[in-house]
Amino acid sequence: MNRRGLILSVLAVGVAGFGGATWFATRPGPVAEAEPVAPELADAMIRPYSPILGPAEAPVTIVEFFDPACEACRAFHPIVKEIMAEHGDAVRVVIRYTPFHGAASEEAIRVLEAARMQDVYVPVLEAVLREQPRWASHGAPAPGLILQIAATAGLDAEAARTQMLAPDVVAILNQDRADVETVGIRQTPTFFVNGKTLDPFGEAELRRLVAAEVAAAQS
Repeated sequence: MNRRGLILSVLAVGVAGFGGATWFATRPGPVAEAEPVAPELADAMIRPYSPILGPAEAPVTIVEFFDPACEACRAFHPIVKEIMAEHGDAVRVVIRYTPFHGAASEEAIRVLEAARMQDVYVPVLEAVLREQPRWASHGAPAPGLILQIAATAGLDAEAARTQMLAPDVVAILNQDRADVETVGIRQTPTFFVNGKTLDPFGEAELRRLVAAEVAAAQS
């Protein structure tokens, strides 16, 4: 299958929020006018190979700079799915890999890319996030643990061992690292909605910004 054209559907199964990640609690009041990213950063926001959750032609795009080992990313995952479910075909999510947690993050990303080659990206993503406390708690997962977890979600682990080392996967990791530097990402998750920065950061702010962009697209 053409990897560039692969569009991933979002599972309905929710992931429980990570208990310690309460810093994104909602805040009262409207979201300030969101600032668009500088034009020279546009190319670094989305790449043709980037995984997409949701309809390819959705008018509203959430770009998420995402680390599979990040507790807050795990906590925000069900929130993002709720937002997508609420707005239906109007919203898609583009995943940009941000391996801030070192070897564990990189291994998980390689597993996710192998899952994409095998057309099981979403179930493997769900499993990796669900079991994150097992493999990411100490920064260096036991050898083979992430693959073992992914295999429970349908990944052919034996084939994945080779796929994880493919030149395309290395290129994706390298380009995403470069784009993280270019855009100036310092924490995960970091969200942009139709090229607008989510600032201040928060669940309520993300919901309101997405809703505003959906309303604008439908007006």
